[in-house]
Amino acid sequence: MSNKSLDGVLTKKAHIREKFTEEQIQDLVECSDSKLGFLAFAKKFFYIQHPVRGKCIFEPFEYQTRLLSSYHDHRFNINMLPRQSGKTTTAACYLLWYAMFHPDQTILIAAHKYTGAQEIMQRIRYGYELCPDYVRAGVTNYNKGSMEFENGSRIVSATTTGNTGRGMSISLLYCDEFAFVNPGIAQEFWTSISPTLATGGRAIITSTPNSDEDVFATIWRESQNKFDEHGNEQELGSNGFHGFTASWDEHPDRDEDWKQEELGRIGEERFRREYGCEFLVFDETLIDSIMLSTLEGKEPIMNMGQTRWYKKINPQSTYVVALDPAMGTGGDSAAIQVFELPSFEQVAEWKHNMTAIPHQVRILKEICNYIKDECNSTTGANIYWSVENNTIGESALIVIQEFGEENIPGMFVSEPIRKGHIRKFRKGFNTTHRSKISACSRLKAMVERNKIKISSKILIKELKSFIASGNSYKAKSGENDDLVSATLLCVRIMGVLRDWDPKIYNSFTQIEDDEMSEKVMPLPLFVSH
Repeated sequence: MSNKSLDGVLTKKAHIREKFTEEQIQDLVECSDSKLGFLAFAKKFFYIQHPVRGKCIFEPFEYQTRLLSSYHDHRFNINMLPRQSGKTTTAACYLLWYAMFHPDQTILIAAHKYTGAQEIMQRIRYGYELCPDYVRAGVTNYNKGSMEFENGSRIVSATTTGNTGRGMSISLLYCDEFAFVNPGIAQEFWTSISPTLATGGRAIITSTPNSDEDVFATIWRESQNKFDEHGNEQELGSNGFHGFTASWDEHPDRDEDWKQEELGRIGEERFRREYGCEFLVFDETLIDSIMLSTLEGKEPIMNMGQTRWYKKINPQSTYVVALDPAMGTGGDSAAIQVFELPSFEQVAEWKHNMTAIPHQVRILKEICNYIKDECNSTTGANIYWSVENNTIGESALIVIQEFGEENIPGMFVSEPIRKGHIRKFRKGFNTTHRSKISACSRLKAMVERNKIKISSKILIKELKSFIASGNSYKAKSGENDDLVSATLLCVRIMGVLRDWDPKIYNSFTQIEDDEMSEKVMPLPLFVSH
């Protein structure tokens, strides 16, 4: 369709001298009000095309009124809303009002797809064309992708790319379905646009949730971090954004019968994401995606160098320390995990990709020393440690030998050689396809049955991208699984200890079979000094 003529009946010419009745003046005063003008405009003059009733006045639902107020009262807004909740209509109403009643503003609509941008502009044009002449502003330019008003304000729509909005002086940014923009593009766009907003612009970001690790999810999580350094709750998140969400059942046309029908059509997980506004992972993750959504993690109670500690050491507990080494040249990261037994609670972790193998072993030693000292132990008898011995791990074994095992507190645990299996013995744990799958299966059961407590937000993040690949599991493209690998090694060490320590045995075997006998198994193979 070609651009509408400014001489047409659907638009209002710019700079036309007008006469107003007292009633019309009162309407204009109400719409121009700096506090509630947007509500007056929405309820009296903004028309929508209802799917059943056709042309009608907007009449926003209660949660849409709250959403409009959120747009207006906060400079930076992020809104996580269910599908088909009227968020596009609400945005169209506010953006049109903002442009007509605020001079010299540039409003940029950045949508996930071209069709999305056009849908918003179509609703804005529809509302504008049905608005009474005495209320609406005259236009100087009017087409599919933009509108310019006589007051110097304009609305511009575009598909979200890395260059969208570059060079523009943006007064108000509206991002539509931002969670569904390609992650790389979203990051580039946000990096590019943020400096413009920092100089006085406003932002409204709206979406149904998608991935829990995209830019939208990051901004949302930071908007929910509303506690200051003293623990007092504040109105805005740590990033200055106000977060708004609404439940699916706030829509007056949705009830329990509707929910059950929709559940039958799209399934529980999709319903929880699209209508419950939950961040769920839809790749075939090792851990059930619903369970992953409940894992939150916590902040460390202290940092010892780059090692994050999540819990104080208990002298009555047993500690498992696992090192998964790496080259330390900037590729994969080396990682260390520490778990407490028999609680199966994560106590500490370390990760770095530029640490040489000798220093990785030193950090392992420092962690074991710290546990020993906190337990007032002379030998670290309650510490069991090991390393992954595949390829790079062989270098770690050489370093350990040079260090002297006796200089690292605790006992160096090695996996027993299976009966009938002939191979050259190496200390530590060798990862094969079989052993990895077995450890994955055990970790899955432990997490999903709430038998293990994960404290690290970073580890949770890795678990959310630890997905099926062929007949195994690995990090999805662009992600890493170094902390997961160290955790799997801890699980394998626990499996060895289970067969020796009665407390560990009783806790661990419940994961595999709740009805298994609690007899104590023989001492496994350990490497003596």
